Amino acid sequence: MFREIKHQVRPALLALTFFSILLGLLYPAVVTGIARAVFPRQSQGSLILREKRVVGSELIGQPFSDPKYFWSRPSATVPFPYNAAASSGSNLGPTNPALTEAVSDRIGMLRAAEGGSSAPIPVDLVTASASGLDPHISPAAAESQVSRVAHARKVDEGLVRQLVARFTEDRQLGLLGEPRVNVLKLNLALDLETR
Repeated sequence: MFREIKHQVRPALLALTFFSILLGLLYPAVVTGIARAVFPRQSQGSLILREKRVVGSELIGQPFSDPKYFWSRPSATVPFPYNAAASSGSNLGPTNPALTEAVSDRIGMLRAAEGGSSAPIPVDLVTASASGLDPHISPAAAESQVSRVAHARKVDEGLVRQLVARFTEDRQLGLLGEPRVNVLKLNLALDLETR
């Protein structure tokens, strides 16, 4: 009986060891090596550097609250906004009173920041994305903030609009997704252009 069990267990343990090494070590090492060779910047997280210092990633939003910066889409991650380790949406449905209250609060905050403007507020400035980490806003959301940013920086709105246009990314392959503006890239360019 023991000999029969040993006869069955030994090949199973050998197979487990072989596939653990193959799929747990070798395959990930090869895929990582290929990714680093073919897509070096993307494989490292699409990090944005300024003066040899990492200031963020193109793929993860960041909170901005200063009036001289464009503000990002709200984040639903906890315990702090844009927490990449806790990517998730709010899971609040459209009829949930908590979502209605959060959106109303955000609308009030945006209206106050824009000097009481009654202009329509783009939906992406008051609702979180599905991941809670979206680094982009719509061109309409960027346009709605141009006046505040220009006023806070004491620069011409035309300059700010030119930067928004320069950092507006088109649809991927011309048909996937929607035009969008990476908030971090735009804000970094604003800092460089309006010193």
